[in-house]
Amino acid sequence: MIIRLFLLVFICLSLFPHAVQAEEKDAFRSTNYPLPRFVSLASDKIYVRAGPGSQFPIKWEYQKKDLPVEIILEFDTWRKIKDFEGDEGWVHQSLLSGRRTALIQGEEPVSVRRKPGAGERLVAYMEPNVVASVQVCEKDWCRLDAAGYKGWVSRASLWGVYEGEVLE
Repeated sequence: MIIRLFLLVFICLSLFPHAVQAEEKDAFRSTNYPLPRFVSLASDKIYVRAGPGSQFPIKWEYQKKDLPVEIILEFDTWRKIKDFEGDEGWVHQSLLSGRRTALIQGEEPVSVRRKPGAGERLVAYMEPNVVASVQVCEKDWCRLDAAGYKGWVSRASLWGVYEGEVLE
């Protein structure tokens, strides 16, 4: 009996694999926004949970408002996020903001330029792990604002903006 049931399920899955995959994928989608996508933390205190619900244990706590994170999965009002270190967990959608920010990557300070281009006038340096508001991105450069300093930074120095993504 069990073998027949198993064979029946196997045959159905073999005949309609795309329908089953589409249903599974849609079951975890609660918006029509693209996945993955970058957002930022909306509060200075955000608990990251092991699963999509307040009944799941807290894995850790973020204490940095505006930190960019990547939404990689959705379930109802919960979002599975990934941070710049690759850590993943679930947070409630109300704790995320659509405001775009970026994190300065690397070990050395990054040059902030008056206009996009390596040869343009230097305005300031941004230290690694500084979180900046992203104003505009075009080609290989993004215009940032951090603590009143505004200027263009090479996209390669940032975590929180996709390669080739245009932001206006």
